[in-house]
Amino acid sequence: MGAAVCKEELKEEKTSAGKEDSLTSTDRIRRFAVRQFGYSVLSLARRGMKEVPDELWELLELQKLNLSLNRLKVVPPQLALLSNLVVLNLWGNQLSSLPAEIGHLTRLRVLFAYRNKLTEVPEELGACTQLEVLHTAAKDLRHGSVASSFIDDLWLTTVLSLANNQLCSLPASLSNLSRLRKLNLSHNHIAHVPSCIYDMRALVFLHLAWNCLENLAENIQALAELKILIVEGNSLHTLPKALCTLTRLELLNLDFNDIKDVPQDMHHLSRLEKLAHHPLDKGLHIVHNPLLKPVKEVLEGGLTALYNYLRAGGGAS
Repeated sequence: MGAAVCKEELKEEKTSAGKEDSLTSTDRIRRFAVRQFGYSVLSLARRGMKEVPDELWELLELQKLNLSLNRLKVVPPQLALLSNLVVLNLWGNQLSSLPAEIGHLTRLRVLFAYRNKLTEVPEELGACTQLEVLHTAAKDLRHGSVASSFIDDLWLTTVLSLANNQLCSLPASLSNLSRLRKLNLSHNHIAHVPSCIYDMRALVFLHLAWNCLENLAENIQALAELKILIVEGNSLHTLPKALCTLTRLELLNLDFNDIKDVPQDMHHLSRLEKLAHHPLDKGLHIVHNPLLKPVKEVLEGGLTALYNYLRAGGGAS
């Protein structure tokens, strides 16, 4: 009989534990919320969810919400109820769109939406004027390596990421994101740099790698604050002269393109300290391009040799 009682207690214990873990009431969901650095934070990551539990929309106090690595196909319009959100993490789901109601999250500073199936971005996102960063995963940029303080410093601020989707363009309304400092659109299907990007004058980080770009417009000169520009893995044939006005650049990645020559004024990019090869290194990355002579041979002497050659009148005029 004692054994029977133990079995019954164990059964009740398991049942109780199961109830605690289920997301069937607002109170139970709230138990997963914590206070971190003064923010109300809730993580429901890696729970295999196909739908967002309705009770979640009652937690109006939430400021940081993590729904990453689930199987969500839709984020419902009730998202607008969480008007206190400053961070929303949706990466690693199966979303084909974001709800228009995301425009109601006017305090939002960080949006991770990479590794989904997005084919477009709602115009209403342009109302989220507090956004500072559109970003892909930091580990994607870091290639699994220990990051340098240079890269770490850039990731300490807020983020918006649309990388690893199926985007071809961005809505013009994103021109309103005047505070945006970091934009990552890598691994999409973008053939032309969206015009709204040239209005994001506060950008210090722009990641457009592994798209379908064939050129950069002269408008690039509007992004005078840029410190990192990554356009590797595209089909760039030439570089605009205006690129040479971005004198704050510390990392310029042009690897894996179709570049045959460089602009004569590139020597003005004095903060590019060296020819770089490691993904995290500051400097000019320009390997795996069909560079023509004499530039190809001059580069064997390093960046200083290239700049001396350009100052002497070499390069594309």
